[in-house]
Amino acid sequence: MSNDIFFMELALELAEEAGSKGEIPIGAIIVLNGKIIGKGKNTNREENNPTRHAEINAIESAAKTIGNERLTDAELFVTKEPCAMCAGAIIHSRIKKVIISAKDIKYGACGTVFDILGNKKFNHIPEIVFGVMEKEGNELIKKFFKEIRNSKKKDT
Repeated sequence: MSNDIFFMELALELAEEAGSKGEIPIGAIIVLNGKIIGKGKNTNREENNPTRHAEINAIESAAKTIGNERLTDAELFVTKEPCAMCAGAIIHSRIKKVIISAKDIKYGACGTVFDILGNKKFNHIPEIVFGVMEKEGNELIKKFFKEIRNSKKKDT
């Protein structure tokens, strides 16, 4: 579990970087055999591209690092539950395990709203672990949206 905390702390740092640039603060780290092979944070607003989620960016980074689109035996550490788009990419990349900090009660596709990653109809079902540094993940998201709401109140 201490490795899980170490890697989740790194993902949370990436999430904070994204948040400081006005992105929804989500970060992701991909680990293979104890070594980081991919990193990602949300960049969809910066790049004007709705597909630039942290998980997608991390998957692309990891695939490039190892020279293979299959990330078999890799673990994904992500600060917020993946959406349906990211869950699909996780399945296609064959990530072995997904470690999640905070649940996403609006878009979560790992069992909270949708059950894409746990769906037995797919040919690949990664292991899913919720709650690693859950408090920190939830606080980061809540703080971000609270600041947005407060800035909108000031504008009116």
